[in-house]
Amino acid sequence: MMRFIFIFSLLFASYTAIANYQPHDGDVIFQSSQSNQSKAIEQATNSPYSHVGIIFIKNGKPYVFEAASKVIYTPLDKWINRGKNKTYVIKRLKNHPLSQQEITSLKQVAHKFENKPYDIWFGWDDKYIYCSELVWKIYNRALKLKIGQLQTIKDFNLSSPAVKQKLKERYGNNIPYQETVISPVAIFNSPLLSTVDKRD
Repeated sequence: MMRFIFIFSLLFASYTAIANYQPHDGDVIFQSSQSNQSKAIEQATNSPYSHVGIIFIKNGKPYVFEAASKVIYTPLDKWINRGKNKTYVIKRLKNHPLSQQEITSLKQVAHKFENKPYDIWFGWDDKYIYCSELVWKIYNRALKLKIGQLQTIKDFNLSSPAVKQKLKERYGNNIPYQETVISPVAIFNSPLLSTVDKRD
């Protein structure tokens, strides 16, 4: 009986944490995507997170601004339901409540990326955009913050068959090992962020 009560209390506590979460403009949300490249990203970066977006409030409702097939706004509940097992982690700037001016700056920078096509080659220019690049550049250009450590492709674990296959598909024999990249886990591990909600 006591074991049942303990398990129930854990489940209730988890539900309460989710129910009490209030989305804020600028929150950063992570998940394991079910896209066909997700496994390769997770293995290359040694992380369970392969997709990331930034939350913005529009007309009183939370949306995830993300680089999918193109850069779009996706309703938060739809974004969560699309992820693997519907699990996610949401982080927020630590000890830095965003001012209205800062929120406006984030949204102005975000608007410049809207509808840009997804970058399957993970290049660092703005012609095409991938998910973590989108979040990093919005924060950097709006608030001069570096949310996560930039790396190069050669810094990742490129040894698994799934990763090798994706590299072959995208680049053939001309892998740009020195290309600047930012991964979802680099943003996740940024000391500037702290967790405000999660569903395991």
